[in-house]
Amino acid sequence: MVRNLIKVTVLPLMLGILIVSNKSEKTYDFSHYTTDGIAMDFSVPLPEETVQTPFVFNPTPLTGKNYTGFKEALAFKESRGDYLTINRFGYLGKYQFGASTLDLLGIQDGSEFLENPVLQEQAFLLNASRNKWVLRRDIKRYEGRWISGVRVTESGILAAAHLAGPGSVKKFLRSGGATGFQDAFGTSIRSYMKRFSGYDVSNIEAIKKPSLENLSASTY
Repeated sequence: MVRNLIKVTVLPLMLGILIVSNKSEKTYDFSHYTTDGIAMDFSVPLPEETVQTPFVFNPTPLTGKNYTGFKEALAFKESRGDYLTINRFGYLGKYQFGASTLDLLGIQDGSEFLENPVLQEQAFLLNASRNKWVLRRDIKRYEGRWISGVRVTESGILAAAHLAGPGSVKKFLRSGGATGFQDAFGTSIRSYMKRFSGYDVSNIEAIKKPSLENLSASTY
């Protein structure tokens, strides 16, 4: 009796499934689809086929060998590019200016200087322009020569002048590298001339007494 009940119950259920399946069955025409011209190679290289390229960290800003690249690379060496930095010797800002240099450039307020990135960029250009004027004859005379194992370039000279002042750079060049200079951290003129060589800084004008009034905003 139980067996008959199961048969009666299951049979209509199976028939219902078959009926529904027959009703929902449709025919699709895919003849107008094509894969012609489509790259169908989805192969993935095995682990042993993958070339592992070692990662090399270079924190120096990748801005090219132009004026922007020059000043940003120099700033990174000086302060990691931090406008608000004051080192233990009292040098200020992104380019680590001393109070005497800022005073020479007509900037007396160190607090205002630290809080004004535009003024810091202007000060860098003012100082570079003045240094280029002071060293104009040395740039012309020594550029392209080798001194103390370093090829002299205009950008290297200006970077060294930022570090040590133009007078110290004159002595270094004119002594053939015999008269050197090192700052409080042991950084030398030679190291700056080597590290910052080969940048195009032709846009820096040699100006005897540069001022904020004669700067072009597009330059800095």
